Amino acid sequence: MVRPSVTELVRRARDGDRGAVAKLISVVETGGPDALAAGAALFPHTGRAYTVGLTGAPGAGKSSLVDALIRRIRADGDEVGVLAVDPTSPFSGGAILGDRVRMQDHALDPGVSIRSMATRGHLGGLALATPQAVRVLDAAGKPWVLIETVGVGQVEVEIAGAADTTVVVVTPGWGDGVQANKAGLMEIADLFVVNKADRPGVEETVRDLNLMLDLSPPRSWRPPIVPTVAVRGQGVDELWEAIGAHRAHLEATGELAARRQERLRRELRTIVGARLAERAEAACSGSRFERLVREVAARERDPYSAAEELLAGAGMRGAGGPPAPGSG
Repeated sequence: MVRPSVTELVRRARDGDRGAVAKLISVVETGGPDALAAGAALFPHTGRAYTVGLTGAPGAGKSSLVDALIRRIRADGDEVGVLAVDPTSPFSGGAILGDRVRMQDHALDPGVSIRSMATRGHLGGLALATPQAVRVLDAAGKPWVLIETVGVGQVEVEIAGAADTTVVVVTPGWGDGVQANKAGLMEIADLFVVNKADRPGVEETVRDLNLMLDLSPPRSWRPPIVPTVAVRGQGVDELWEAIGAHRAHLEATGELAARRQERLRRELRTIVGARLAERAEAACSGSRFERLVREVAARERDPYSAAEELLAGAGMRGAGGPPAPGSG
């Protein structure tokens, strides 16, 4: 059986072929020449989907909340794509990971595309693979894309914070606010959800969040705090209204376009950094590299001039010498 070309996959994905969408996400997740070709072919057909990122500590009920949001979006007749991002997993293959099994209720719905993503060796990692996967869903005509991350580490926060609207999910008794600030959650949150609000401590958690917001630098948008019980569907309509209000605010102030341009700026920097890292890795191998190591070890030359030679050989200009005293 002949494998379809990237061009054919893009054409089929734009026509709503779910199989082609899944294959294209695998292509961009894995990286390589096909991923570059797919990205180039997809890009002109993107920029319409609205992305919502959900992050929070494991056990906060993010998957239940995503499941409830899927139902809410589908009730309006809109299609939706979901990316469940797990930076800790060494594989993906489109599997539904862990507690995401409940999302399989939507597996037969042609208006829903769900995909788990994990680290698979893509140059630049999930920081580059995720926006490309979003573009696949965008080009396939999904007006909404939900991005769920499994935790609150740096990678997860960066990925969720790259959405148009970022929802931070906590639970009653979630812990002290210092940890949240360390993780950068206060900076990226556009909305807070206190999930599992049928448990004791909801009022205290809402109070603590409001206090943290009071102490944070003022913003044009103050993140609302929405209590939910996702497994019962309680508070989901209010959450959806809050997401809509934030979107309206971004569009009215021009901040949506500014955010998206800033995301592209960061993505370009990440791509350039990844490409330079790839070329640097190639430069630091082979006979020339080993010769220079021996010369430096023999004190025949200094490390910086050796590095300059390697950079010149890789077509890159060096920094010109060691850092100035006190700069490091």
